[in-house]
Amino acid sequence: MTFEIALVLGIITLAVVLFVSERLSIDTVAILIMVLFMLTGILTPAEGFAGFSNPATITVAAMFVVSSAIFKSGALNSIGIGLTRIGRKNYLLCLLALMVIAGTLSAFINDTAVVALLMPVVIQVSHDIHVSPSKLLMPLSFGALLGGVCTLIGTSTNILVSGIAEVQGEKPLQMFEFTSAGIWFLLVGIVYMFFVGRHLLPNRKLVTDLTEDFNLGHYLTEVVLQPDSPAVGEPLKTLGLVQNLDVFVMQVTRRKHKLEVSPSLILQANDVLKVRCGVEKLKMLKQEKGIKLKSERKVQDDDLHLHDSKLYEAIVTPNSYMEGKSLKELDFRAANHGASVLAIRHRDEIVNEKPSHIKLSAGDVLLIAANQHQAEKLRKNDDLLIISQTERSPFNYSKIIPVMIISVGVVMTAATNMMPIALSALAGVVLLILFRCIRADEVYKAIDWKVIFMLAGVLSMGAALEKTGAAKLLADFLIAGVGDYGPHALLSVFFFITFMTTNFMSNNATAALLAPIAIVAAHEMGVSARPFLMAVAYGASLSFMTPMGYQTNTMIYGPGNYRFSDYLKVGTPLNLLFWLLASLILPYFFPF
Repeated sequence: MTFEIALVLGIITLAVVLFVSERLSIDTVAILIMVLFMLTGILTPAEGFAGFSNPATITVAAMFVVSSAIFKSGALNSIGIGLTRIGRKNYLLCLLALMVIAGTLSAFINDTAVVALLMPVVIQVSHDIHVSPSKLLMPLSFGALLGGVCTLIGTSTNILVSGIAEVQGEKPLQMFEFTSAGIWFLLVGIVYMFFVGRHLLPNRKLVTDLTEDFNLGHYLTEVVLQPDSPAVGEPLKTLGLVQNLDVFVMQVTRRKHKLEVSPSLILQANDVLKVRCGVEKLKMLKQEKGIKLKSERKVQDDDLHLHDSKLYEAIVTPNSYMEGKSLKELDFRAANHGASVLAIRHRDEIVNEKPSHIKLSAGDVLLIAANQHQAEKLRKNDDLLIISQTERSPFNYSKIIPVMIISVGVVMTAATNMMPIALSALAGVVLLILFRCIRADEVYKAIDWKVIFMLAGVLSMGAALEKTGAAKLLADFLIAGVGDYGPHALLSVFFFITFMTTNFMSNNATAALLAPIAIVAAHEMGVSARPFLMAVAYGASLSFMTPMGYQTNTMIYGPGNYRFSDYLKVGTPLNLLFWLLASLILPYFFPF
């Protein structure tokens, strides 16, 4: 082992630790590793920055825009309406239809967008048919994952593996090259969930009262500001009750007129503040100077629907800028014109005491009190997804037809090899702008820049592995262990390592790490690299065992009120089933 190889393996080990620990965001880790490779001289600046111009990175960015245009046009609304009708008839039929619909859509549209579209519908259907959302949300996520492996554009991982193959001198993967084996994974996954998985799904209590769901066992009281109160003449945000006691002000009444609650509202003598607080805070309130308390009582759901204000549940989306920050740091209430977070479902716990101090994570569910104006602003926030009180995008017939024609054109020109997928997708984006299906400023918002920077960064890992010979060293190690049993055994090992790794680390990072090793291993054994590349691509996307294994699994974690063990219970048998299936069918569809 040379010094360069040891250095590369050391940097990659650091990357794996950082990816798994989640101390830094995935894109930050990827860029950090890319910079380390260049600073240590492993890669030249041109080689290190090549990931930004890689066709895979460009394709993924363009497909984000295409997916967004389809979503905004309202073209998919009828699917949500149809699913609602099916769900009201029969739970099993709904589960089957849900996985088929999610799988079909995610074969051509970003799977995160598919789950974002269908999740509010699924939650509403679950309440209509009196079934816990936990019985439907996991099948939704799994269906989206399964559909994503059926085409090249179904998931960014497939595009990434194709880009790595092309850089390493292999033929790039074709649009429908994934379909033959992908259909088998989709069908087997649906059959598993229908006959086995649904029995393993948790049956969390169906709660219709959000105050009960979020454990808001608090009290309401009215506080009257006396003329000698130090709060008189000061803005609401400096109120001692808010700053020191973390009491939530729900309503301000002045001379029988209800005022819009905002941090900048200047308080006056005799203002009546309706506040929510716990028992201990209620005792402390009684000792505050310059205030008078009226009678208090327990909070009920209807109490939170004040002055045109309603309760909304919203989840922090994957790769949101809110990740790792608290509501206090984000100044959430001021940034959203007074919309207030009452409680947070953070992983397996409910936080309703000082929720503004909690560091947010992707998948956290926020219980928000907002009026119609505030809710509209929240709906336009790409870092939050409202999953209750939702409104569908209106049908825009002037956009639906050109959007669908352009989208189909992107797929078909790439599928027929008329032009490379990167060029086809980029041309599609230009046409969408020219036909006014999406505005130029919306293009930048549609692209998940964290994913783009992450892809550009992780591509440097493959380049470093190949350039220094580290890929060959690791490939030789695997061949020495199982090579005597033939390429079938080695392919099976690659699939196993990939799906196990991607359950705890970014699926794209896993693919970028293992794809170069797979290519070298195939060459060392004198066989085609195609089946090994497909094993890495499929294995990196078929992640069911953990909530952090894939973005859609993270998205449903809070809304479904799942626990980590739920994913292990339902996902482990499915992953093992796919390991067996992949070992049998991949050599058939992609001969050595």
